[in-house]
Amino acid sequence: MIRICMAGAFGRMGTRILELAAASDAFEPASAFDLPERAGAALTLAAGAKQLTLAADAAEAVASADVLIDFTLAGACLPNVRAAVAAGKPAVIGTTGLNEAQRNELVELATEQPIVYAPNMSAGVNLLFKLTREAASLLGLEYNVEITEIHHNQKKDSPSGTAERLGECAAEGLGLDYARDVVHGRQGFVGERPERQIGMHALRGGDVVGEHTVSFVGQGERVELTHKAHNRDNFARGALRAARFVTTASPGLYDMQDVLGLR
Repeated sequence: MIRICMAGAFGRMGTRILELAAASDAFEPASAFDLPERAGAALTLAAGAKQLTLAADAAEAVASADVLIDFTLAGACLPNVRAAVAAGKPAVIGTTGLNEAQRNELVELATEQPIVYAPNMSAGVNLLFKLTREAASLLGLEYNVEITEIHHNQKKDSPSGTAERLGECAAEGLGLDYARDVVHGRQGFVGERPERQIGMHALRGGDVVGEHTVSFVGQGERVELTHKAHNRDNFARGALRAARFVTTASPGLYDMQDVLGLR
């Protein structure tokens, strides 16, 4: 049985991952933590079958677990992963919004312990990543790529980490550079659309879990690849699948394409 340490236990994803782990025969919710002021709070799981007392910090929590799962914020994520690596434990990271320096630090930390880092842990979304790259490569620059995503009105980052990864996949397939060739929305007299461009558009409203569409718009036809999340369980199941993978992997930085065998 794999013992889970959950960072961000009171978040939407953290709570759901712990609930599914508590209901599983393969996982045990061993420890959890959240904001410092929540240390000592009780978290009841699986209709009262399991209760966790939140630890004060990552170092305390991870000591009693086999793997850290982190769905927090970019500023909190790296200290949590450092604590896991210092304790000799692997990590699964679903936190989005990490900057280049933070991602580079993950690469360094992964030389000591295996780490799975993925902006989206859904099997369906990771298939969408693969299909987007392949479609972009096959269709080429004659088809304009536009990416649209919509999420609930409480989401803090924009565009979503998933949309950014879709943009990277499309750029890889087209031979473009994400930082240079992606435009985030359009306003004013912007002129004709450049051929070497990927459009990115973020919508926010209501309680939408997450929808992503990649449109390949050509002359006389349009190809659309869409993923719609009905709830958060597919992301939570993916995180647990990644936890199973990383506990037996060699040191290195992995993503869900590795976990799902989509390479």
